[in-house]
Amino acid sequence: MNPEQTRSLVAICLMAAFADGHQSADEREHVRKVAESLSRETQIDFIALYQDVLLGRVVLEEAVAALSEPGLRQLAFELALGVCEADGSHDADERAFLARLAAALGLEAAAAQQSVLQAEAVADAPLEGVLPGYDVVPSATPRVAASVVPDAAELERMTLNAAILNGALELLPQSMASMAIIPLQIRLVYRIGKAHGYELDRGHIRDFLATLGVGMTGQYVEQFGRKLLGGVLGKVFGGAGRAIGSQVAGSGFSFATTWAIGKVAQRYYGSGRTLDAEMLKQTFASLYDQARGLQSSHAPAIAEQARSIDLGRLMAELRA
Repeated sequence: MNPEQTRSLVAICLMAAFADGHQSADEREHVRKVAESLSRETQIDFIALYQDVLLGRVVLEEAVAALSEPGLRQLAFELALGVCEADGSHDADERAFLARLAAALGLEAAAAQQSVLQAEAVADAPLEGVLPGYDVVPSATPRVAASVVPDAAELERMTLNAAILNGALELLPQSMASMAIIPLQIRLVYRIGKAHGYELDRGHIRDFLATLGVGMTGQYVEQFGRKLLGGVLGKVFGGAGRAIGSQVAGSGFSFATTWAIGKVAQRYYGSGRTLDAEMLKQTFASLYDQARGLQSSHAPAIAEQARSIDLGRLMAELRA
């Protein structure tokens, strides 16, 4: 992919991020920081592009025009769809945006709708679920009584394995791989809460993640942005790709974010949910920095997991 094509893909995904019109100030700020971070790793001025999209100075049809290859057009739709689904099933405004995008890209309506249904199934993956072969759930049955002390070592193992799996997913070229990361993080929090006696719903978990400062839309934008910069997605279409550094950085980001989420969840539900919002944010930030230091020691396990993942099977198990 050339810089113009990369810029167009990013512009389309930013449009998707703002399509519902409900982005909070915190989420917009998160996306802005992501754009600023990405701009330091490429010749493209992502922060200027972010501002142009936010102010409506970029037209969708102009962004689409730069994507001449069918593969890139399909990729643009899948990435935009992932952004819309990052914070849950898309609303009417997002559906209208996706329909307009599919038409502008010249995609068949039936194929586009099938992609939407697949993405919705992943975004709404059941909280209760086992992923045999990926070892991201406790081997023991989660405790349901708050008076029972959960197995701390088991929860640590579960958190680490989930972090390794999500780090591995970031190394895969398929856009659907990144789409699975947030549902897996949500499931991780659910299982940790249940182990401490709390039956959590999806809304509570999303609020918990937002309190930590983990903007789900911003997280997805960063995930796919790292893949673009690392050339991982471009390799699907025969591109040479860019430096492996961005690819590794993206994997490290997903590993660290998932590990820190799991660790904070253990402390929060283990303390009877007594930590306030400010303490949760500070704890997450500290643990995220710690996880960045741990990532290198788990890099071989992440790489091995990436080589062994059957993405089709994983997605089917996640939706089941």
